[in-house]
Amino acid sequence: MKTPKDHIPYITLPSFIRRVLKAYALKILIREQGCEINRIGRSRNWQLKATFEQLEQTINVIEQSEETSWHWLAVHLSKQSKNLGFNMLLTIAQKKPDITVSELMHRTDCTIAEARRVIDTLEFGENSP
Repeated sequence: MKTPKDHIPYITLPSFIRRVLKAYALKILIREQGCEINRIGRSRNWQLKATFEQLEQTINVIEQSEETSWHWLAVHLSKQSKNLGFNMLLTIAQKKPDITVSELMHRTDCTIAEARRVIDTLEFGENSP
């Protein structure tokens, strides 16, 4: 998951249209979750721009759908959403101030050291990334 300057991460979706059936319906479903999905130039690759919460919602909606060709996207998004940097973990924790270390680890699949560092930064105001 790459994070540009505006701090909203994006995920590259290689050969998006070729891998799914009913791609138009899937794009609508993704946009309904608040995500942005755009084609990268004239290539066959696409780019999904979403917050962590939007990714979680999108994965849940895709997993509940009956279209089996969409499940590769849910798996791909799940893998990518687990590669979060310190700033993204901090943003997630700031949205829920009473989050515990174990809850943060479970939700984001980060290590205990990363989770403790984020919680310490929130509690004690350390700004060391």
